[in-house]
Amino acid sequence: MRVFYAADTARHAPEFFLLRGRPAANEERAERAERLLEGIGRVGLQTEEPPAPSGPHPAALVHSPRYLEFLETAWTTWQALPGAGPEVLGNVQPRREEASYPTGIVGRAGWHMGDLACPIGEHTYRAALRAADCAIAVADTVAQGAHAAYALARPPGHHTSREVASGHCILNNAAIAAQHLVLKGARPAILDIDVHHGNGTQAIFYDRPDVMMVSVHTDPNNFYPWFVGHAHETGIGPGEGANLNIPLAMRAGDAIWLDALETALGAIHRFGADILVLSLGLDVHESDPLGGMSVTTEGIRRAGQRLGQLDIPVAIIQEGGYLSAALTDNIAAFFDGFLGEA
Repeated sequence: MRVFYAADTARHAPEFFLLRGRPAANEERAERAERLLEGIGRVGLQTEEPPAPSGPHPAALVHSPRYLEFLETAWTTWQALPGAGPEVLGNVQPRREEASYPTGIVGRAGWHMGDLACPIGEHTYRAALRAADCAIAVADTVAQGAHAAYALARPPGHHTSREVASGHCILNNAAIAAQHLVLKGARPAILDIDVHHGNGTQAIFYDRPDVMMVSVHTDPNNFYPWFVGHAHETGIGPGEGANLNIPLAMRAGDAIWLDALETALGAIHRFGADILVLSLGLDVHESDPLGGMSVTTEGIRRAGQRLGQLDIPVAIIQEGGYLSAALTDNIAAFFDGFLGEA
């Protein structure tokens, strides 16, 4: 199986994070990629040459022009502020129904950044574009006939909507991959198994019938992203019925999670998808610091096994998985199961 990773994404090194009202170290660090690379190496997978840069055009198919312009210029503009900190952080967010788009960098940061988990540093925009390049390479690989391919993409993407970054995410890699596949004539479905609801991906495709979005995640009544991800959200207009959320109770374990996976795959089969874009989050694990679910490493292996049995190609895009001792074991277990059934 082909694996795509761009080492220059390591230059994205966010520092600030706000956890339950306290400043904390940001968990979306380059060490995540190091641990994931170690894990895939255990099952014999190796990265290829980094994909060629595609520039902003593929991202512009799912993100707004003003959002991409903000990402490109935000850090430099921020540094010109008197007493500016090392990272761009939005400290005030607008009430959208009564808001006008601001011209100043502080207002624009608030407009385009949904929380304090996704600070923008000097190299963030470049890293996000390179993560998207990996997602595009994976989409191309499966479109050309491969059973599966994997993008070790960081920063991740599934919390970013058309023009709002949040939850450590900058560009929506899975959405970019799915849109790339649509332009190639495919009928993709996105399956998000991160512990958090894929709110950004849902928002991008919510009114579209040509891409199905299914998310299995912890109930947002008690967990990030808090405001969306409920079962009654099924799409709007032409997209009605093409969105499925399967929220699970806090600390759900293997049996409940794997049953929800079967429900998700049944819906994707009925949709008639010919390619699956998998938003792979490993933060469902019982050791994850945020404690959303209690899935074991064996449960993750079994999920990989089930997904490896699918008769449609699978474009695997890395999403979450906080730094923990089990992260390497969990990615190895997933691919051990997946490759064993591919």
